[in-house]
Amino acid sequence: MANNYRTIVESNELTENNKYYWGYQFRLGKEVLVPYLEKIGAFRSGDKVMEIGCAEGGVLAAFAEAGAIDAVGTDIENYRLDAGRKIDSIINLGIEFFYHNIISDEVPEHLKNSISLVILRDVIEHLPDTETALKNIYQLIKPGGYLFLTFPPYHSPFGGHQHTLGSLLGKLPYIHLFPKPIFKLLIATGRKWDIEEVMRLHKIRMTPKKLVANAKKTGFSVEHQNYYLIRPVFKMKFGLPSINLGIFKTFSFIKNYFSLEALFLLKKVEK
Repeated sequence: MANNYRTIVESNELTENNKYYWGYQFRLGKEVLVPYLEKIGAFRSGDKVMEIGCAEGGVLAAFAEAGAIDAVGTDIENYRLDAGRKIDSIINLGIEFFYHNIISDEVPEHLKNSISLVILRDVIEHLPDTETALKNIYQLIKPGGYLFLTFPPYHSPFGGHQHTLGSLLGKLPYIHLFPKPIFKLLIATGRKWDIEEVMRLHKIRMTPKKLVANAKKTGFSVEHQNYYLIRPVFKMKFGLPSINLGIFKTFSFIKNYFSLEALFLLKKVEK
């Protein structure tokens, strides 16, 4: 970890934004995701790993370091894929990056039924058609392979992503649960693009119940789920310790309204 991490964060060839985002992604992968998925049997050295919505590819770099034989990253933001390619050219982990929309684009033939582990980190809540996304991901995963995903439940304090608006009222928790006309007034001073995205999420309203229903409908079994009051990634971003809901995750109200992260491990079940 130390060599590649230091190489990137100390590089003079990259922007500060690139170094920041890749750096916390890499630490999250190295310190949290790899050991977690190894412990529950969803990842081992020699696996082929794919991340949808990979951004700069820091998480994938951690899995490549941990022994993934192939690491594939997709995104719909070309500038982030370009940054990922540049970073990988420096540390040479052989990560494959390409543009792909998991809902509207055809599933690449060469990847069908080949991926041991697909990672979908804070992406599913942005996708307007959950069932189609999961059906397409199902085609990518080899029999017995896994889909690992995280998202903030919609009814949680900032499940509406209002904190991204750059406005004072956007910093308030739960305002996305107001009736739509009131919510639109509260976010009106935010950035235009972010307002559009927040309103999209208001329509999608991703919840654990919705995720489980669509997973079972598309042929996945739910192998594992967890909920966090304070997300593991907050350690990398803010220096905060992660706090698991523990036994309180059995209470629907608590996990829906107080967990900042829902975590699921789904397994491909042959139809």
